[in-house]
Amino acid sequence: MKRFSSLFFVALLSGATTLGAYKLFLEDDGLLRSRKSIVTEAPNVFSQNVGLSAEAIDFTTAAEKAVHSVVHVKNVSYRTVSNPIMEYFYGYHGGQQQEQVGTGSGVIISEDGYIVTNNHVIKDASELEITLNNNKTYTAKLIGSDTKMDIALLKINTDEKLPYATFADSDNVKVGEWVLAVGNPYNLNSTVTAGIVSAKARNLDTNGIQSFIQTDAAVNPGNSGGALVNTRGELIGINTMISSQTGSYVGYSFAVPSNITRKIIEDIMEFGNVQRGILGIEGGELNNALSKELGIKEVSGVYVSKVNKNSGAEKAGLQKGDVITKLDERTIFSYADLAGFINTKRPNDKVEVTFIRNQNTKTALVTLTKYDVISTDYKGIELENIDANDKKKFRIDYGVKIKDLNNEQLNEFADDLKNGIILSIGNIKATDVETVSKLLSKVGENQNVQIEMITQNGQRLRIIL
Repeated sequence: MKRFSSLFFVALLSGATTLGAYKLFLEDDGLLRSRKSIVTEAPNVFSQNVGLSAEAIDFTTAAEKAVHSVVHVKNVSYRTVSNPIMEYFYGYHGGQQQEQVGTGSGVIISEDGYIVTNNHVIKDASELEITLNNNKTYTAKLIGSDTKMDIALLKINTDEKLPYATFADSDNVKVGEWVLAVGNPYNLNSTVTAGIVSAKARNLDTNGIQSFIQTDAAVNPGNSGGALVNTRGELIGINTMISSQTGSYVGYSFAVPSNITRKIIEDIMEFGNVQRGILGIEGGELNNALSKELGIKEVSGVYVSKVNKNSGAEKAGLQKGDVITKLDERTIFSYADLAGFINTKRPNDKVEVTFIRNQNTKTALVTLTKYDVISTDYKGIELENIDANDKKKFRIDYGVKIKDLNNEQLNEFADDLKNGIILSIGNIKATDVETVSKLLSKVGENQNVQIEMITQNGQRLRIIL
């Protein structure tokens, strides 16, 4: 009996403990409820502060807006294919016309049918066909293009009002911001991919004027000319290229910022060509090693290695050795930063340049010079960019003109050299004065270079200078 009472007491105590634990931990007003509240609230606070979760962002509205403004661009061109057997046996030189078809994307930017795309999408086209998201097809006309920034403007005629993309300010785009790439990769219409802005002001060329937005949103062949939009569906860039050794997407893609795109198409619509203004300086971005080599303290900004003659920079007093740190209110870390800002400006626009000279911060108001009138000189040969008349006269689309000679040793060749057009230097195309100046800056005064040129009489020459 005594043992039974002990067992009963233990059972009663165990039941009370279980009931107490239930009341304490499991009921709504218990301790576990309080701890559960802390656990469920913490991720929400964490997510709001960091904002890394894609699930927390609604892409559907942005995608819905963007897909209707993105079009499919079909480029039809023709080339003559010769038949060597026919030529050999029968002397037949006619050749056959072979059709070639290329595809890409474009973005409608006005309700009356203006479309922006990449220049390489429409290059050498005999016919351009646009297919809207609703599968309606139109013939497009090329209004103008900018080969340097790879932008082209097309126009289709339609009676209906078209959905179009609205431009955002690409200067306000932040690294880490979510973006969508919309286009037609591999002829798959209305494809949307998401990613983040990986970097800004990327320059992938040697001409020093590019300033791309880099993103990890998947972009593949056919996406070229498509839209890069923010989470509000606003246009922040035109997708133009990928970084790949295979031709397919492997991690990064690049877009021309909307501010630069907008300026280019406004120039084409207003002037018929791109009005490109420049500061008139040559140089490069600083880093720790270069700063030590130059003997200066600044480790970021653009170091001025040369000031071009007759440029706004020269007239404003900028000198070799200055370090540009700011344009207007925009901080300049690299040459691509500088190029990206200047590409949104036109000739005769004024820019306040902040620079460091001899450890002192100074400012100068620079009037941008028209790109075509900048000149440079090499061994007493003054060079300038060719104009439309030169291109037509010599049937060329690139080159630099010999404006004047200030070298007595070359006087006997003056008739051949003056007003002639340099086509290449050391087998590298002389596309413009900036390119030539950079090439020649690497050549010492005592070194000779081979130059291919056209004289003012149209004769082609190869000379050694």
